[in-house]
Amino acid sequence: MPFDKEYFCTHAYKDVSFAKFSQYWWSNRFYAILARRYGKRGAPLLEIGSGLGHLVGQLEGSFQTAGTDINQWALKKSLQVAHSTLHVASNADGLPFADGTFGVVIIKHVVEHLPRPESAIAEIGRVTAPSGTLILATPNLSSLLKPWKGDRWIGYQDPTHISLKPPEEWITLIRAAGFQVRRTFADGFWDVPYVEFLPKALQKLFFGAPGGFQAITGFVFLPIKWGESILVIARRKK
Repeated sequence: MPFDKEYFCTHAYKDVSFAKFSQYWWSNRFYAILARRYGKRGAPLLEIGSGLGHLVGQLEGSFQTAGTDINQWALKKSLQVAHSTLHVASNADGLPFADGTFGVVIIKHVVEHLPRPESAIAEIGRVTAPSGTLILATPNLSSLLKPWKGDRWIGYQDPTHISLKPPEEWITLIRAAGFQVRRTFADGFWDVPYVEFLPKALQKLFFGAPGGFQAITGFVFLPIKWGESILVIARRKK
């Protein structure tokens, strides 16, 4: 399936609101907090799979921002919210940048779409500067509540998720690319409902509160199993 306008209206994006203060907005704000906390301000920053440009747009005042995406429709839409340098990329394992170009690289919910994610992560290692920061997020096969969802789990709803792996495999690939892992954590249980016959609003409050608190405050504390995604913060070795 092509990553075009239709993609942003189906599957995981079907019910997503892109409005300010939506769950999507808070999520991007959280990743922006992580980039500023773990990355060096003013450094060149690359978002791989920049999509509609909302995250890279938030970071423009703090970094020298650039983005890549295979979705030309999304890149055009990005111009409404971002003024970063944007590149059309045919894949993530052949980036058009010199070795050690970026002080921060963000790849958020992209690796699960790739047929060779190990090659993409190795390529990220190549373009990341010594002591540079990697922020990676991907669906979490170790999610504590994944068995409750079964085939309805969010990670299985997108047919382009062709490279789902357990957290330890992603960590191994990141280390093999020359990174030292600094933090691993989860994003909370936001894929309600988890329990039949309970109001969805109540479940959002009960299950979603820890992840919501983490996203709003930027205080990272959720163990790997406590969320639908795993997040990894890593530093490129010198």
